[in-house]
Amino acid sequence: MGLRKLRTLGDEMLRRKCRPVDRFDDRLKQLVDDMTETMYFEEGAGLAASQIGILKRVVVIDMGDGLKVLINPKIVSQSGEQEVMEACLSVPNRTAIRKRPAHVVVEAQDVEGNRYTIEGEDDYAKCLCHEIDHLDGILYIDDIISYIEI
Repeated sequence: MGLRKLRTLGDEMLRRKCRPVDRFDDRLKQLVDDMTETMYFEEGAGLAASQIGILKRVVVIDMGDGLKVLINPKIVSQSGEQEVMEACLSVPNRTAIRKRPAHVVVEAQDVEGNRYTIEGEDDYAKCLCHEIDHLDGILYIDDIISYIEI
């Protein structure tokens, strides 16, 4: 399939809660491949399945250290607080400042269904929280300190 169309602000799909993945098959691998291609094409650091209209708990992230695939991710602990500048492929031409945890621990599965844990600090923690929020129909603009128009 390849590139997928991004859903943008105003699309009700972005506000829906995603369902857990229970089938780890070739269709899931194709979805992950399509999401990855779309994320890189759009020059994003992360992409949640809901951003392309798929209500599955799937996230891809690349913060410059290689692709990470998170299936059914769940934040299991968080600590600290930071004010961060945040943007989103689904909310074009806007940036905002908001608060996020400074450190998070996330449990997830890979495309084969194997469970693993990933930790993130600072910008990585922000990205993990941002993408997992998408899976619950939450956008970063829901809890901002201030906007910065770009």
